[in-house]
Amino acid sequence: MKLPRLGIISMFYARPFLAEHFDRFAAARQAGVEFMELLVPEPGELDLAAARAALAKAGLGVVLAARVNLTRDLASTNPEAHLAGVRYLRYCVDVASDLGAPVVGGPLYGAPLVFAGRAPAPVEEIERQRRLSQVVSGLRTASAYAVEQGVCLALEPLNRFETDIANTTRHGLDIVEAVGSPGLGLLLDTFHMNMEDSDLGEAIRAAGRRLYHFQANENHRGFVGTGHVDWRGVCSALADIGYAGPITLEPFRRDDERAGVPLAQWRAPHRDETPELAKSVTYLRAHLSEAFQP
Repeated sequence: MKLPRLGIISMFYARPFLAEHFDRFAAARQAGVEFMELLVPEPGELDLAAARAALAKAGLGVVLAARVNLTRDLASTNPEAHLAGVRYLRYCVDVASDLGAPVVGGPLYGAPLVFAGRAPAPVEEIERQRRLSQVVSGLRTASAYAVEQGVCLALEPLNRFETDIANTTRHGLDIVEAVGSPGLGLLLDTFHMNMEDSDLGEAIRAAGRRLYHFQANENHRGFVGTGHVDWRGVCSALADIGYAGPITLEPFRRDDERAGVPLAQWRAPHRDETPELAKSVTYLRAHLSEAFQP
């Protein structure tokens, strides 16, 4: 059975990721990854043809990660923000088509919490139903467009501190099933699953064929193999469902362990971390090889 491809998030190198960072593609390939997960560039941020050519030159594929906010939010009470959310997902699909990316993942439903400056609050049942209705409606439109363009969307549940729409695999499945389009599946991230799903392996098996993208992250978002996630169990579950999609690593560096330094703060690299990334890739690929063997 063919192993899933392993990739790295572009934020590992730079944010925003611009043309001046294309030389990082060679470093990523040297570490053994097979694709780059780029944040969907804002209009004018990247020359898409140049980016596609640079990726191909380095021998890398590409997938995309959507960036929602309160101004483009399918769940918003503001009709303009909802429509902007739909337009943004269509834009993401167009970018994916231009770059040759098969999937665009992320919290596509919108409704960002504390990292977007919106505090969590109790939700009345009528408001919960309104939000989900809008999310399903918007995703139905966007996923139909994705199918037309030969692209898939992948909806990512996030932990309770980052959204109040989809926190568990079951939440994500409920939305995907309500939309009912082959253009929409799930993106599961072990960092969030570690907090919100009771059993990572069973959650992966429940996702089954609806799992379109996977992000392999430690409980503390460090390099894979340095935390307490049960990678043997995770890889076994992926093999059980015959998962053949991409797997992205998203290590967030923790190079300052002093009390009072925010762990959620993104930090730019200050040295070459290719050896650590290569070690993580080798570690995860070994577990995948064991799990996927005939």
